[in-house]
Amino acid sequence: MTRRLIAHLDMDAFYASVELLRYPHLKGQPVVIGGRERAPEQLPDGSWRHALLKDYAGRGVVTTATYEARAFGVHSAMGMMKAAALAPQAILLPVDFDRYRQYSRRFKDAVLALAPVMEDRGVDEIYLDLTDVPGAQDATADDPLAGARAVGQALRQRVLAATGLSCSIGITPNKLLSKIASELDKPGGLTVLSLADLPARIWPLAARKVNGIGPKLAQKLEALGLNTVGDIAAAQADWLRETFGENTGGWLHRVAHGQDDRPVVTFSEPKSISRETTFERDLHAVRDKAELGAIFTRLCTQLAADLARKGYVSRTIGIKLRYDDFKIVTRDLTLSLPTADAARIRQAAGQCLKRVPLSRRLRLLGVRAGALLRADDPAASAPTATARQAGDPHTLPLFDENQWSDIPARDFPRNR
Repeated sequence: MTRRLIAHLDMDAFYASVELLRYPHLKGQPVVIGGRERAPEQLPDGSWRHALLKDYAGRGVVTTATYEARAFGVHSAMGMMKAAALAPQAILLPVDFDRYRQYSRRFKDAVLALAPVMEDRGVDEIYLDLTDVPGAQDATADDPLAGARAVGQALRQRVLAATGLSCSIGITPNKLLSKIASELDKPGGLTVLSLADLPARIWPLAARKVNGIGPKLAQKLEALGLNTVGDIAAAQADWLRETFGENTGGWLHRVAHGQDDRPVVTFSEPKSISRETTFERDLHAVRDKAELGAIFTRLCTQLAADLARKGYVSRTIGIKLRYDDFKIVTRDLTLSLPTADAARIRQAAGQCLKRVPLSRRLRLLGVRAGALLRADDPAASAPTATARQAGDPHTLPLFDENQWSDIPARDFPRNR
C-alpha cells in the first residue's frame, strides 16, 4: 500500500547561518541579526571590528539569532534592548535580505530537482510531497520507512551542497505532523514518524507546539488542565466541541490524533503585498516631515517593485500606522484603475494619510497593496465603479504640513 509522505524542510537559524558563511570567524559565538547597525569592518591587521549588542540603543527587534545566542534566551521578534540585557556580549549584525533571498532560491532549486511537488512557505521553509518520489516508498525488513529516510537524507545533502547550510526535515503522513517533527531534532535533524509514533513523540509535547494553537488558546487549554497534546487527545471529542465550540473543538480533537488531510499546494495567489518599517525613534508629521516623507516614498517604491517582480497590480492601496501609545490604525483607498506604479501608489497612500489623526508621534509606518490582480488579467484594465478618485499622483505631497496647519505646534510632543 502506498504511504502518504509529506516533508517539512526548515532551514536552521537561516539568516544567522547565511551571515556565518560570510563571517566564518564568528562560528560558535552568540550572534544576533537585526537593526541597521554597521557591517563588520576588517582592520589592517586582519582582525575584525564588530558592533556589540550591549551598545545598541533603539527600538528594533531581533530578526534571528544563532543557537549560541538563543541559549541566553534571545529569540526572534524580541526587543533588541531586552536581548542586550540577556546577552550583552553578543555580536550584532545588520540584516541583508537580498542575500537571504539569494540563498533561499538556491536551496529551493536544489530540492526541486529531487522533489518537484513543493509548497513555498517563506524564505526559509517549504513543504514537499514525497509520496511519488522514486525510492520514497522503499522498505526494509526492520524499517518500513527506510525509503523516506533515504530521501530525507538526500534532501539534506542537496541543500548543504548548494548552500553550505544545514536544514532540519520532518517526514510524516501529513503537514501538521511534519511541521512539528522538523523541530524535534534541530539543528540538522531528520525525523521520520508514522501515526504509531504519536504516543511517544507527539503526545508528550506542550500543546502550544501544535501550529495553530496560539497564546490565548494555549492559556485556555492550560486552565482546563490540558497542558500537552496527549491531554487533548485523551479528552472526549464531544466535550472539546462543547467547551471550545464546534469548529475549534473538532479541530483540536483531529490534530491531537495527528489527522490532517491538507494537500501540498504548489501555488496560491497572494491576497496582499505590503512593506512597513519600525522607526528607531518616534517621528511626527511636522518636525520630522522630511524624514517621514523619504521613508514613505521608499516604502511605496519598494512595494511597486514587489508588485512588478511578482506580476501583480493592485486595486486597493492602504496604510498602517502605529502611534507612540501602540495604537494601530489603517486606512484603504480603492483606485479607479489597478496599478503597480510607484507614483500612483505613493499618491493614493498619501490620500489615506489625510484621513488619520497625526497629532501623536509615530512608531511604525506601512503601505499595503490589496485586491490584487495578475497584470495580464483583462480585468486589470477595467475601471472600478465604486472607486474613490485618487487624482493626479504628482500633485499631492506626502506629509504636507498645510494638512495639519491647524494643529498647534505645542500639540506635537517632542521626542525624548
